[in-house]
Amino acid sequence: MDDSELAALFARLEQGDATAMDDLLPIVYDELHRIAVRKMATERVGHTLQPTALVNEAWLRLGGDQQPLWKNRGHFFSAAAEAMRRILIDQARRKQADRRGGGLEHVRFDRTGVDLADVDESDEELLLLNDALEELAAVDPRRAELVKQRYFVGLTYDEVADLSGLSLRTVKRDWEYARAWLHDRIDRLRRGQA
Repeated sequence: MDDSELAALFARLEQGDATAMDDLLPIVYDELHRIAVRKMATERVGHTLQPTALVNEAWLRLGGDQQPLWKNRGHFFSAAAEAMRRILIDQARRKQADRRGGGLEHVRFDRTGVDLADVDESDEELLLLNDALEELAAVDPRRAELVKQRYFVGLTYDEVADLSGLSLRTVKRDWEYARAWLHDRIDRLRRGQA
């Protein structure tokens, strides 16, 4: 289904057409799956979350078969971006807690002078990104939403521009600004600076 047909379904839904939701549900689920496959393709090797698991969890967080009335594609993708972000962050936090013994005391096994505990920097980096992104959202919600849509959902510049109603040039400029802002903030968080 192309964007115009999807937009027409959202328009029917907005006008109160009860059958529009039945027509929309399979398409929305398929779109979420496509996004999840694209997002998971960029994750590190050995990532335990599979695209189908990500889309199923996002689908449930968005309401499952009892989807709310989406105002438009932008409303849906904004909610999907937030759901996928929270799922990935929750998983990273769980893995870090498990890695650290889930609250148990960490004991080093150090026969050769090397700590054999498996440390996955990717989860730590994802959590730093999340912290920085929450700070960005407090001062610049539009750019934070752009990061969620580009990074966590994997939307292209064109898709973000279309959904947000911004020009492609503005989206690219906002993306560069947000990346630089987040990079600076993450560097400070790594150094323990507030």
